[in-house]
Amino acid sequence: MLTLIILAGSGAAVGALCRFGLMRLAQPLNGRWPLPVATLFINLTGSLLLGMILTHHLPLNWQVFLGTGIMGGYTTFSTMINEVVLLSRNHHRQTAWSYLGLSLLGGLGLTLIGTLI
Repeated sequence: MLTLIILAGSGAAVGALCRFGLMRLAQPLNGRWPLPVATLFINLTGSLLLGMILTHHLPLNWQVFLGTGIMGGYTTFSTMINEVVLLSRNHHRQTAWSYLGLSLLGGLGLTLIGTLI
């Protein structure tokens, strides 16, 4: 059990560092797009990768490290929800609904595509 905890935690650290790096790279896009592009990109690519990870019959240690750990640290549901609330509060309700729908439906669709790859 301790091994799985260490694998999940170390994977989460790797995923969070990847997310942090991508968010920094995307900073010049802030304000140029109506949607939070960096978070959308991270969550959609994370969905695709998670679908790919889930369909491979990997040993439990690898599932925990890659799926729970890296993808859990990389993707960010809480940031997405926060951005939806902020868009809505700033009178961009249509953009907020579009972002939420694109995130959820896009994520589900890309997870399915990932399972087919």
